[in-house]
Amino acid sequence: MRFRHRLLIATLLFAAPLAFAAERGVMVRVAQIYLSPDAASAKIATIDRGREVAVLERSRDWIRVLATLAEPTETAEGRDVSGWIRDRGVVRASTPNGDKVLFGEAVDSEAEASRRRGRKGADKDAFRLYYRASEYFPQSPLAGEALYRAADIRWQVDRADVLGRPSGRGDPRNRLYGIDDELMKQVIKKFSHTKWSDLAAYHLLDNKLCGDWQGESKCPEKEAEVYEKYAEEHPQSPAAPEALFNAAFRRAALVDLYKTEGKSGRVGEAKAKATALAQRLIANFPQSDWANRAQTLLYKLDQGIPTYGTAVE
Repeated sequence: MRFRHRLLIATLLFAAPLAFAAERGVMVRVAQIYLSPDAASAKIATIDRGREVAVLERSRDWIRVLATLAEPTETAEGRDVSGWIRDRGVVRASTPNGDKVLFGEAVDSEAEASRRRGRKGADKDAFRLYYRASEYFPQSPLAGEALYRAADIRWQVDRADVLGRPSGRGDPRNRLYGIDDELMKQVIKKFSHTKWSDLAAYHLLDNKLCGDWQGESKCPEKEAEVYEKYAEEHPQSPAAPEALFNAAFRRAALVDLYKTEGKSGRVGEAKAKATALAQRLIANFPQSDWANRAQTLLYKLDQGIPTYGTAVE
């Protein structure tokens, strides 16, 4: 699956030369491709939302296009088709409000993908539409969010693949490979010092986290440091309160883990750090849900209630 993801991203990044000499556009509808500019002619193929086309020629309200219908995978080559489609639902860089049109269609597709019986392939449609919105309209106020949302969709799919493998359950250094971070790094590079680069940087932390602590202190120790560093380097990030809570929770969990490991001398330090982090979160982000969760964490620490494990008194 990871190989396919890299090929898909590579196709999106380097497909432009295919249409170098022609006007390019992005589909916001599913369209039938015909052999000639006539609905009565033979049907060649169907092109999905978010697919890019190169416009080769026109005939009345028809355009002949070169369209990529499928990206290459490890077992099959990509598929390009030339044929005629009606000149409707093809967003160009010159289309008025084209950025909003592509972004809106991407949002619709993403919502469809989240439904229990949503349209098959809607997540892939959303990915392509978000990516193309950022590519075609780089100066748009939506460009950063569009690229981030495309990266987020790809990240979630790849994350499930990586963490679902046996190697993804323990120390991240022992994994066969990490979650593909190419698109997230693009967001950070192209839209630095924005909320989107902050959020992309937060995603990258996943590659430093254990899939399972396995009841040992070494993973939460390292993870607490990772989250604390993020909160220090990205204090204005929308993810900063979550990072602080995750750091505080891990420090609190260490209180219980140190006890089981016979490291009673470290319990006081872990409790003090967890308390300080929770108090900092409450002070800096008092209106967030994370602040309320931090308040609960403080209460449990004060009451001596375990925050990790399934202990029942």
